[in-house]
Amino acid sequence: MAAYIARRLLLIIPTLFGILLLNFMIIQLAPGGPVEQALAHMQGIAVDATSRIGSGERSDISADASSGSDSKYRGAQGMDPALVAEIEQLYGFDKPAHERFLKMVTDYLSFDFGRSFFSDKPVVDLIIEKMPVSISLGLWTTLITYLVSIPLGIRKAVKDGTPFDVWTSSFIIVGYAIPNFLFAILLIVLFAGGTYLEWFPLRGLTSPGWEEMSLFGKIGDYFWHLALPILASVISSFATLTMLTKNAFLDEIHKQYVLTARAKGLKMSDVLYGHVFRNAMLLIIAGMPAALIGIFFTGSMLIEVIFSLDGLGLLGYEAVINRDYPVIFGTLYIFTLVGLLLKLVSDVTYTLVDPRIDFESRDL
Repeated sequence: MAAYIARRLLLIIPTLFGILLLNFMIIQLAPGGPVEQALAHMQGIAVDATSRIGSGERSDISADASSGSDSKYRGAQGMDPALVAEIEQLYGFDKPAHERFLKMVTDYLSFDFGRSFFSDKPVVDLIIEKMPVSISLGLWTTLITYLVSIPLGIRKAVKDGTPFDVWTSSFIIVGYAIPNFLFAILLIVLFAGGTYLEWFPLRGLTSPGWEEMSLFGKIGDYFWHLALPILASVISSFATLTMLTKNAFLDEIHKQYVLTARAKGLKMSDVLYGHVFRNAMLLIIAGMPAALIGIFFTGSMLIEVIFSLDGLGLLGYEAVINRDYPVIFGTLYIFTLVGLLLKLVSDVTYTLVDPRIDFESRDL
C-alpha cells in the first residue's frame, strides 16, 4: 500500500500541471483581462485600480483619441501608451504568456500565490481570511447529511416498498426539487425577520461582542448564526446520498451470500452490518471526495451571498468577475490539490472498509 500511495502522490504533480495549463489557456482567451479592467476604471471616475501608479504619470494621459488606437486593449483608445505599458508591467502582462505561466507554476511549488490585483492582499491571506466561513458551512453540512442519509438509506433498503419507504422518498424528492437558494430565501422570510418571525440572525457568522462571551455563549451564538444557512445547504443534499445508500444496500441484500447467511439463522442486523455494510459502503465512499469538494468550495456561494457570509465561494465568484488572476489560479491550485489528496484518502479508506481490495496489484 505504501508504494501505491507514493505513486499516487507523484502522479499529483503532472495532474496539477495539466489542470493549471488548461485553465490558463482558457483564461487567456477570455476577454476583459485585468489590464482592460484597470483601463476601464481609468476611463471613468474610479482610480483605485491604478492607485499604485505614480500620480505624475497619470497626469500625462493624452486627450488625443487617436493615441493608443493601435493598442491590443479595447479600453486603451485615448490613453498614453507609456501608461498602458506601465499597467501591463504592474499586472505582469509585459511578458509573453508562456513566461507568465512558467513563473506562476514555479511560485506555486513553494505555495507563493502572489497578491490580489484589486484588493492588494496576499492570496494566501485572503483564503485564510475566508476559510472559517466555508469550513463551517461545509463541515456541518457534510456531517449532518451523512449522519442522516446513511441510516435513512439503510432503513429504506430494509423497508423497501413499505409505507415508510414511500413517504420518506416523497419528502426527500420534494426537498431535492427545491433549489437551496430558494429555500434559503424562504427561511429568511419565515424565521429571520423577513416578514414573520425573528428567531435567527440574518447575516454574519457571529454576533457583535462575540469575543467577550463565555465559551458556551460563543458556541451557542456560532450555531445560532449557522442554523439557517446549514439547513438551506443540507435540504437538497439528502436525496442523492439517501437513494445511493438505499440502492447500494438493496443490491447487496438480494445477493446469494445474504440469503445463505439468513438461511443459517443469522439475524438480519448481523448480516446487514457484518457482511452487507462493507460491500455497500464502497459506492458511498467513492463519492465522498467529490461531495466534500462541492460542499466546501463551490456549493455554498449562493448561500454565502444570501446570508451575507464572506467565504471562499463568494471570493471565487468576485475573482472571476474582476479577472483577479492570482486569486483565480491560487484557489484553483488549492482546491485541485485538496481534491486529489481526498481522492487518495478515499482509496485508502476502501482498504479499511474492505481489506480484500488490493491497490498494489493494479496499475494506476
